[in-house]
Amino acid sequence: MLLALSSISILFVTMTVVFMLLRHGSGVFDLRSGYYVRQWVPFELPVRLLLLNTFVLLASSITIEFARRSLAREMVLEPVRSIPGITLDRERGIPWLGITIAFGLLFLLGQWAAWRALQGRGFHMFTGVPSPFFYILTGAHAIHLIVGLLVLSYAGVISWWHRNIQQRRIVIETAAWYWHFMGALWVYVFALLQFGR
Repeated sequence: MLLALSSISILFVTMTVVFMLLRHGSGVFDLRSGYYVRQWVPFELPVRLLLLNTFVLLASSITIEFARRSLAREMVLEPVRSIPGITLDRERGIPWLGITIAFGLLFLLGQWAAWRALQGRGFHMFTGVPSPFFYILTGAHAIHLIVGLLVLSYAGVISWWHRNIQQRRIVIETAAWYWHFMGALWVYVFALLQFGR
């Protein structure tokens, strides 16, 4: 897991370096004026929509933590279930994994809406120098978030089938770490796009 998170971090650090180099150094020499002219065109982000997306993703980080803690409670009770003569019903609490997945899908829908809002303002993928970076950074994050949604879905399936508690614990712990990382990464990407433009 650490290797995966490290490689994702390296990818986004590399994209950040390229973003900043182009942001501060993109220019062409204008023969008429004899000066370097910047090609960077500042653009207005759909900040309200992106802030709402941030809130949704941070809320999903809370719900995955509730799912993780719910499983920890279940693990504490698991040895008691094996004692002869003692029967404990399986807890049917709030489906935190399902809520987390719903928040993740809502975040992706919000990202799509942000892309559409920028396209409505005339900033398409190849409009100018800064435009592709918004799409590349948010698109790369969205792809990694989809991977997280697939892992969360797998965790939900094995929980539904009541698989071995240790197997469920490993999957949910791994998914929770990854999901928290995706939340932190989004805050970083959003801050970079907002303050680096």
